[in-house]
Amino acid sequence: MSQTIIAFFGDLGLWGIFLLMAVESSLFPLPSEIVMIPAGIVAAKGGYPVWMAILAGGFGSLLGASVNYAIGKYLGKPFVLKYGKYFFLNRKKYEEAETLFLKNANLYTFLGRLLPVVRHLISIPAGIFRMPLPYFASITFFGATLWCSVLALSGYYFGEPVIELIEHYVFEFKIATVIGLVAFAVWFFRKKR
Repeated sequence: MSQTIIAFFGDLGLWGIFLLMAVESSLFPLPSEIVMIPAGIVAAKGGYPVWMAILAGGFGSLLGASVNYAIGKYLGKPFVLKYGKYFFLNRKKYEEAETLFLKNANLYTFLGRLLPVVRHLISIPAGIFRMPLPYFASITFFGATLWCSVLALSGYYFGEPVIELIEHYVFEFKIATVIGLVAFAVWFFRKKR
């Protein structure tokens, strides 16, 4: 499976990374791990510079998130709640993302790019509540590029064993990520107070 994924991404190139990460950041569930880690492996084998893969992933994520922002801004919450089920978005998931957004729009728009499930949804409340587009774009790009860097550099430095580990430990990897982000949030809020 690892060889198939790497061959696929080797053929796809930077535009493929851009497009797949745009899909990943929209309402369609495509794990970023299966895009950016192989991109890092291909970069390590000389396919393209790793920083270009990271930027392609960051800009692709921004494009997908901007589509969700536009859905929120121009179609609104009633549309999202009525038709979201056709895009694997249920009311509960949306309301969780909205609750986070309302607590601290800037912080959770950034942190949302690093959290499974929330990553796909946090842009919708940003559009619904009319977060200024320059703030949204810069926060989203920075958070998404950070996430793409972690994944691509994992593939770049550790290679195919990372894919095999993620294949076997996807659930545990997500739990560890969430625990790490919660610990960071607790530290951040205590420091702020």
